Amino acid sequence: MSTELLEPQQPAGSPIQEQPAEPPRPSTGRIGGWLRQLPGRVVAPCRRLGWRIAGIVLLAVTSIAVWRAITVHPKSQVTQTVQALTVAVAGVTRQDLYKENTIFAEFRPYMEVELHAKVSGYVRDMKVDFGDRVKAGQLLATLEVPELQDERHNAIATEQKAEADYTNAHLIYMRLTAVNKEHPNLVAQQDLDTADDKDRTTAAAIAATKADVDKYNTMVAYTRITAPFDGVITKRYADPGALIQAGTTSDTQALPLVRVSDNYRLRLDFFVSQKYVKDTHVGDPVEVRVDSMGGKTFTGIITRTTDRVEEQTRMMTAEIEVPNPNLELVPGTYAAVVLKVESHPHALAIPVQAVPAGQESSVYLVNDQRQIEVRPVTLGLETPTSREVLAGLKEGDLVLVGSRSQVKPGQTVEPKLINSPALQ
Repeated sequence: MSTELLEPQQPAGSPIQEQPAEPPRPSTGRIGGWLRQLPGRVVAPCRRLGWRIAGIVLLAVTSIAVWRAITVHPKSQVTQTVQALTVAVAGVTRQDLYKENTIFAEFRPYMEVELHAKVSGYVRDMKVDFGDRVKAGQLLATLEVPELQDERHNAIATEQKAEADYTNAHLIYMRLTAVNKEHPNLVAQQDLDTADDKDRTTAAAIAATKADVDKYNTMVAYTRITAPFDGVITKRYADPGALIQAGTTSDTQALPLVRVSDNYRLRLDFFVSQKYVKDTHVGDPVEVRVDSMGGKTFTGIITRTTDRVEEQTRMMTAEIEVPNPNLELVPGTYAAVVLKVESHPHALAIPVQAVPAGQESSVYLVNDQRQIEVRPVTLGLETPTSREVLAGLKEGDLVLVGSRSQVKPGQTVEPKLINSPALQ
């Protein structure tokens, strides 16, 4: 290497000064610094070595990618080809099918009566108020009728006088009969006949006066108003001191005292269209839903029907007796009666989901080879959850439920039996 290149030239005439040695430059990297310190003849082989290493790395990466493409991807394709699509199916079963006809009805008391007084008088006491629960024979109110008590006392006095007259007449008659028996012809026959007639007359008078006393006793008993049956006081019409007219007259203004309702047992009357009269029988179970009680439902039994269609409405009245021991149900509330009509017992049935709208002439069947098959069918009665099968299927067949868009006839599938109650 030339000295001219290593030492800088000094200008002419200037004194020569020694230059301090330049410190080595810091290396920007371990390899870069090492290369700078090597002689020029050594740098070139190092560069060739780096290109060889890079080639080896590239070759290794390419080999790994090719190996994964050969081993992994074909295996995934084979798995996807072999695995069959899982579809939901339901079995063809025997069921009791029927339609439901909902009829609205109203609860009413089993018995209800407004209690009137049989005699006119003033209310002396009111023992109950509306909402009170009462028992049969319980005293509800009393009336005050002063003149009735006077008449009763007079009748009792008349009865007592008649009994005294009868006692005297009967004694006279018995004595004359005894004397005439011991001494015939001593007592005139006319006297005997007179005594006998008076004895009979006073005996009849006793019976008459006794009937009067019984009558007034009964009238006095009418001043006590009692409950005719177990129930609830649902209305109170009178207060103490009110004048109550006898309810036995034809006067429609006669004021009742209270209204008693037997709410421990209720009647639920509903009207059946003549179309469904043939499906309504005494003893049939029906579902009753009460929306005012949060949709509470229970099963009722048809207790009686009129067995006659009314000419004006063309409907027949049917009735359900509903026990109500806790008075949970209130008369006057509405209920929905679900009547089962057009019953088809033990019919072949499939879920409604197996018959898409507009395609009722066929269903998709999964056959023994687990392939989709289009099967023509004849359908009958339709219920909210099932369809009756008249022809085309047999019990135990598997039909596709749900959408048909993901499958096609002839496709192999994996059936999954659905046991949801909605598909029964």
